[in-house]
Amino acid sequence: MKDLKKKSDKDLEKLVREKREELREFRFKSAGSRTRNVREGRTTRKEIAQILTELTLRTNVAK
Repeated sequence: MKDLKKKSDKDLEKLVREKREELREFRFKSAGSRTRNVREGRTTRKEIAQILTELTLRTNVAK
């Protein structure tokens, strides 16, 4: 996730949508049965937060 500064705003927004979809799939998958990798949800939420933070910083600097 270190390369977030190099990506464009559109790429970051696309990445956020993909990660949110990944998190949604993880939640529905885990509802039916036990998952082995329980940290997957945590890391996905963390990655979403990092991307959103970078987008927020860019909009604040632009102002």
